Amino acid sequence: GKMNKAMEWLSDNKDPKIICHPAVVMFSDVFWGQLANRYFLLGRLYFLFMLIVFLFSQSILNHLHAHIEDEKEEEYIGIFACRIVIYLGSMTRFIYQQMKQLITDCRSGNVTRIGGILPVPTYLFSYKEFGSMVLMTCLILMLCLEPILHCLGSDNKKLFYPHCKEAKNIKDAYSVIAAVAMLLYWLLLTDLTVFSMRISAFLLVIGRVASEVGLFLGALVYIIVSFGSAISSLNQKLKDFAGMHVGGLSLWEIALGMYPTSHFEQVMDEPFVMVAIWLFAVLIAVFLMNLLIAQLNGAYAAVYDDMVGYARLNRAAVIVTTLEQVSDKRWARFIQAQRFEERLEFNEGDIGLPGGLQLTEPSNANPTTVDAIRRFGGSTSRAMPWPEEENLDGGDDDKFDRLEKLIVRATKNRGGSGGSKKGGSSSAGASGSGGGSAGAEEEGSE
Repeated sequence: GKMNKAMEWLSDNKDPKIICHPAVVMFSDVFWGQLANRYFLLGRLYFLFMLIVFLFSQSILNHLHAHIEDEKEEEYIGIFACRIVIYLGSMTRFIYQQMKQLITDCRSGNVTRIGGILPVPTYLFSYKEFGSMVLMTCLILMLCLEPILHCLGSDNKKLFYPHCKEAKNIKDAYSVIAAVAMLLYWLLLTDLTVFSMRISAFLLVIGRVASEVGLFLGALVYIIVSFGSAISSLNQKLKDFAGMHVGGLSLWEIALGMYPTSHFEQVMDEPFVMVAIWLFAVLIAVFLMNLLIAQLNGAYAAVYDDMVGYARLNRAAVIVTTLEQVSDKRWARFIQAQRFEERLEFNEGDIGLPGGLQLTEPSNANPTTVDAIRRFGGSTSRAMPWPEEENLDGGDDDKFDRLEKLIVRATKNRGGSGGSKKGGSSSAGASGSGGGSAGAEEEGSE
């Protein structure tokens, strides 16, 4: 049969506590370790190859020489070949995946309306899919603005020359889009952290704490705009605060510690501006920065206990999406390898039931002095009555249990009396000896 929907339901539930249950951890690790990780890794290796090709075409081959005159035709051919690989191997793949998911969500009505007006496919609310859509858009724009294509009809001796006059006005826009695409490639590569629970948990904590940094930056911009407009309203002749936009830039430099120290001498000649800047610095350095630290500590403390659970939720989502690509033949081999039809051993020679997965643990991990499984000799026929248990009125097993409890209690009393005062020690010893004599009398009477 196919995979049960339990993993998908647990992933959609988004509960970090349930996903860490030992039973859930067991079967999710079996799916991941024996089946899903190979398919996921193959897909990520292809993406990593495309990233390396994109890196050579945009950041390495075009910066081998300090001057354009020193560049060779072979380098232009290599750059053009790498970009053709990106456009055909990566851009077309993104277009196919985005169109497939868009059509699927539209047909099933899986659409979310933003503000009750703008319909957006639900799959775009995943940061990975949204990043893939933005990266696809960047690659399409890069193809439209490709300098090599614009220079094909120009008069130049070198093949695939990208520095012609026709491409001069579009090179800046092309480079900015290429930089955004490069960042998106590296951002989408963070999916590989799913192989390590520790790294994945750390990355998820960063994502959940980043909202606090966003609130801090919003408050900082608000304060800069407020003080920048207020200082611009003063009767002052400082060039660094001549206008709201210039004053806001100067305050931003003060907040980051980048404002030139020599310019403060001019500010001191304007007492009202000096007071405003002093209030701004105190508000930023003393209040807002410490508030950010407190917010980060509180957010981290709230997420810390469940960060492994969130990492396992992320892996569960990857397992569900990856197993959809597994063929029926490969799934049948996986089921056959589990050997569910074989009976499992509770212990050596103690055969149990079939249909499960056997896990081993160290013999001293969970010591038990009483066997939880009661065994009865004789026939196993269902027509036979259930055998009566012996020693219901107490026997040797019960005597050994009481003796063991007595020894444990005496050991605890002796350990507690060692750290107490002299009076408390004598009283504890007396009570221990009294309990021992009572126990001895009980054993003698029995």
